Order: sequence, then structure tokens, then C-alpha cells
Amino acid sequence: MGISTLDDLTVEDATVGVRVDINSPLTADGRLADDARLDAHVGTLDELLDRGGRVAVLAHQGRPGGDEFAGLEDHAARLDEMLEYPVAYCDATFSAEARDAIAALDAGEAVLLENTRFYSEEYMEFPAEEAAETFLVDRLVPAFDVFVNDAFAAAHRSQPSMIGFPPRLPSYAGRVMERELDVLGHIEETPRPRVYALGGAKIADALDVAESVLERDLADQILTSGMTGNAFLEASGVWIGDPSHDAIVDRDATAIDDASALLEEYGDRINVPEDVAIGRDGERVEVAVEDLPVDQPALDVGDRTIAAYADTFETAGTAILNGPPGVFEEERFAKGTKEVFAAATRAEYSIVGGGDTAAALRRHGIEGFDHVSTGGGAALRMLTGDSLPAVEVLRR
Repeated sequence: MGISTLDDLTVEDATVGVRVDINSPLTADGRLADDARLDAHVGTLDELLDRGGRVAVLAHQGRPGGDEFAGLEDHAARLDEMLEYPVAYCDATFSAEARDAIAALDAGEAVLLENTRFYSEEYMEFPAEEAAETFLVDRLVPAFDVFVNDAFAAAHRSQPSMIGFPPRLPSYAGRVMERELDVLGHIEETPRPRVYALGGAKIADALDVAESVLERDLADQILTSGMTGNAFLEASGVWIGDPSHDAIVDRDATAIDDASALLEEYGDRINVPEDVAIGRDGERVEVAVEDLPVDQPALDVGDRTIAAYADTFETAGTAILNGPPGVFEEERFAKGTKEVFAAATRAEYSIVGGGDTAAALRRHGIEGFDHVSTGGGAALRMLTGDSLPAVEVLRR
């Protein structure tokens, strides 16, 4: 990778600043609703503490103005339960109080500092050299001996806590970061045929992935579903009806034209749904493509599509999933997600691109994948061949 990892770090008696991404869903009263993001970093943190480090953890939760913009006291309490070593909480990030809390750590102890995004600098993006001079970084550099970045899910952000420390401190990739880069950075080495299943409502993102992997000959087949599949359906000449059409255009005004251009160039490798599921009188109703349009939005794929996509996965060397096939949060429209994703596990090697896709797996208890990414946007950037600022600064 050209990046130093924990294998290269002498931890004993070192004070280690560790950036993690534990940004998690919260309940209405601000408590943790899902600790999957925390669990991902347990290995890195336990290893650093077991090797005698004093660990100060940096993290964010939500974004200013959002419903899930909150402090990290509950996160610290949960980490304290999950780790083999004690984790304290500090209601500050880079003030004298925070630095005192770090200085008071003994070997094998950790403290989670307050939400980095409580400070305006952290919600801005900088070149690495400018990030290194921000207040957050400048105040914490004297408190750390080394820096470890394990926050792959935020690696596409050039915020101070992500890219400001490597110009000033010896810096390393944590185990989550190392594992993500090892898998997502070597897609071209995975077994063929390589099948990408692109769904969800983030149509522009899915189109970017499709264009990138087809142009670079990384994909042998692309299976489209969700709102992305609806866009490809219409681009193929099928009128799907006003509700689905309007939903597509509201999301991305050029999506249908962009999908049409991809079909024209790579149509033999792009699969569109053969049927869709709609809601009518509170029930799930499946409609074949030849019976479209309908007066209800298409919210899932139907049995014919599920069977066709499952057959494709049966002979796949690698399955790569990005975006759920349907509105998986509603049980009657979760069938496509559950069955298509379960079929993908039968490929020789299977990768999940994080974000909503990983959330769908957790919600429905779908297991058996070789790699489930912790990052949505970061995983997407890697799948499209883009660089990640936090990774590039570690390389330098």
C-alpha cells in the first residue's frame, strides 16, 4: 500500500492519537441505536492498548444542524463495555482540559474526546498543510507521540482531524483502514466473472460506479435495481409511469440520459429489471415489465428479476454490492434486498460497499460476505478509482 501500519509502530509507552469513525444511528432521545461502527474499531483500539499505548480517540457524530448531531458520552460508555481496557470520556477535544485528560492516561488506558465537529474548523475541508495548522491539530500535536487513522468511512473528507496530523507526526493506518485498502484497492485482482449489483436511490453515485468499472473493464456484468434500475428501465425504452419517472428526475435530472448513454455503449453487460413491485391497497403487487406503466412507484424488484440475478451470481467469481434493490426498511418491499443479497454470498468472493447496503444486511441479518466495508462514500470513491485525501496524506 505504501503506507505504514500498526505492524511498523512501536506502541509501548507511546501516546497515540487515533481517529475512528463511530458516527452511528441514534434513537429519538440521542442514545446509540446501532454499535456496528464502534465494533469495527475494537480490534485496532484493543491492540494499541494491549501493546502498552495510551490512546486518545478522536471521532465525530452527525453534522451541524442534523438530528444526529450529538456528543460522544454514550459512545464512550459503550466502548468501555466493548473493549478489554478502560475507556473514559472527556467533554472537550483540544482544550487544556482535553490535553490534561490525555496526559493523565496510564499505559493501557483510553479516553474518547468530544465530537470533533463541535468546532467549526472540522466542518471545513483543507489541503493537508493548512489542516496541519488548524487550532484542533496544533493544540493536540504536543499531546501525541504518533497518529493512527482508522476512520476509513471518513477517508474521503479532507477535514483537520483526518489529514492534519500526518504532516506533523509519524502516522499509521489502523487495522480497519488497512483492511479496507487491501480489499477495495485490489478489486482488479479478484476472481472473474466480476458482477456489480448497483441499486439504491443514489442514482448519480451508481451511474458513476457503472461508468468507471465498465470503462476500466473491471465489470463483466452489472445488475441494476432500486431507483437506479428504474432509471435504466426507462433508458431502455420502457415507460415505467409518472410516479417512478418523477422520483428519478427529482433525484437526478440527467439520470435517464446518462443511463441511456451507458446502455448504448455497454448494453450487453448491463442488466435491467424484468419486473417490479408496487404497493396497492396495503399489499405488495408484482408487475412484469411488459405490463408497465403503473400508477404507483416501483419500490422493489419482483420474482423474475430476483431469479435472473440469482442465476448470474451462481457463476460469479466476485460479487460487489452497492445499494439495496428495494425499500428494505418496509417489510413488503424488502424481498428483493434479502433474496438478491443472499444470492450474492454464493459467489466465489463477495464484497459489500458499505453505507445503506451494510445497513440493509444488519437489519435483515444477512451474513456470509467476505468483506463488508465500513464506508459508504469512501468505498464508492475507491470503486470509481478516485483517491481518498486521508489515504494520500498517509502515503506522503
